[in-house]
Amino acid sequence: MLLNGKKIQTPAPEATAGDLLRQYLPAQETEFVAANLDGEIHDLQNPVDGRQTVSYFPLESKEGWEVYRRSVVFLLITAVYELDEAAEVKVDFSANKGLFIEVCCGDKTFSQTEAAAVEKKMREIVQEDRPIVKSFLLRDQAAEHFRQRGFTEKAHLIAAMKQERVSIYRCGAYEDYLYGAMIGHTGALGKFALDFYAPGLLLRTPSLASRGLVPEALPQPKLSHVLLEAKRWADILHCDYVTDLNRLNREGQIGEVIRISEALQEKKIVEIADHIAKRSNELRLILIAGPSSSGKTSFAQRLRIQLRVNGLEPVSISLDNYFRNRADTPRTPEGAYDFEALEALDIPLLNEQMLALLNGEAVSLPYYNFLTGEREWEHFPPFSITKNQPIIIEGIHGLNEKLSASVPRRNKYKIYVSALTQLNIDAHNRIPTTGARLMRRLVRDYQFRGAAALKTLKQWPDVRRGEERNIFPFQEEADVMFNSALIYELGILKKYAKPLLEMVPVEVTEHVLAQQLLDFCQYFDDIEAEDEVPNNSLLREFIGKSVFFK
Repeated sequence: MLLNGKKIQTPAPEATAGDLLRQYLPAQETEFVAANLDGEIHDLQNPVDGRQTVSYFPLESKEGWEVYRRSVVFLLITAVYELDEAAEVKVDFSANKGLFIEVCCGDKTFSQTEAAAVEKKMREIVQEDRPIVKSFLLRDQAAEHFRQRGFTEKAHLIAAMKQERVSIYRCGAYEDYLYGAMIGHTGALGKFALDFYAPGLLLRTPSLASRGLVPEALPQPKLSHVLLEAKRWADILHCDYVTDLNRLNREGQIGEVIRISEALQEKKIVEIADHIAKRSNELRLILIAGPSSSGKTSFAQRLRIQLRVNGLEPVSISLDNYFRNRADTPRTPEGAYDFEALEALDIPLLNEQMLALLNGEAVSLPYYNFLTGEREWEHFPPFSITKNQPIIIEGIHGLNEKLSASVPRRNKYKIYVSALTQLNIDAHNRIPTTGARLMRRLVRDYQFRGAAALKTLKQWPDVRRGEERNIFPFQEEADVMFNSALIYELGILKKYAKPLLEMVPVEVTEHVLAQQLLDFCQYFDDIEAEDEVPNNSLLREFIGKSVFFK
């Protein structure tokens, strides 16, 4: 067996990752919270029998803080249970630099008083430094165990899983299954903040981005509104959990789910287009932004069509053509060209030309030649626009006021597009938005850019850093937010992504993330009704046969 790349004696069959950590790395100042066993992330209580390689994740890592957050969620659910065994907890979505968690106490309204009691109980459990004990049950036994306790959706999920044994975590008298590694004692879980956030709680924990500090709450009313809208869409479809989606698929109702999901999105696009049309004399510049694989391009095309229905004739302008010549492009600290930086664009030229167009003047747009890295001017003939021709610009910096500072704010309409998943695995386990977007990107990059999954996974950390810098800080600047997630999409993306992820070699760092996505895929039944997906669907941007991409 190799431990951190060094050969060690084969451990006893019952030895855990924690046992090896204490034996071979006893004096380490670094706090390790999980183990990498043959490219899979596990907690320190997991046996290492039969594994070939072992290494460890420190708390101060992306994976470490994810384990920490999951453990604090388990702590919260335990505290609620000990205060009121009949209370129901649902982990909903990330917003306001935290995690929104609903608490239902029967007929009683969950209030500030109950929220304070939950935090007090959590702090008491941390002070007690209780063990969080992991045990294993056979799959059918685990399913029956949770069925008897009223966790129906969890029981159905476990019953459909492929592995023979399922891990159960216990803290005091409370037991649960939280689909991932957790820290083994509550004394390590004191870094959190809990706020009353009707009708539940906002839980804030540290992350790699916050450098180990509990982040300050950041009010995001627009994001919260669109997330609640997503929840309402799930209610309309009677599809809150993966088990609901799988049931509808098995019962032959998935075609109806697809049509209603698409209709809900189309209705929202129509509402946005109608709003722009009613103020068409004022709203002349439409700016669309969103993170990677959010479906911005398809959204922009569908919005353009709905604006045409309203009698407008929008003009699309590509930000790519405003790149500075390569010699003038800023660089990253590592020396690479930083094409995602706002300064990579010729902002003065963009503003000058937008103002000229809005004033009825003719301009010659530049064309950026990606092969030569030079701007060319003979590609587009001079043109002008009329009053019924709004300009649509789609790009990562669309919400940043610096991009179009010369255009008066009253003449701009900013749209934020993101895939905000409505579906939960079960009441205590949510589907991270970033994971769903990564699945989209994996499939798209392979289908249309010839990129293997490993290349996409290697690029993902840089993509995420760019989003944190250039997109997320400006999302509340949007006039409207559009949720591009489709409640059924992961059942279709799975069959494309699974074989790609299975090809990621065990020995590379990215295998851990690939395995997490594969584990995530196992909860979804394959949706075979792909022909039901219309050719203008945002999903078609990723799986193919989109009317907007030839």
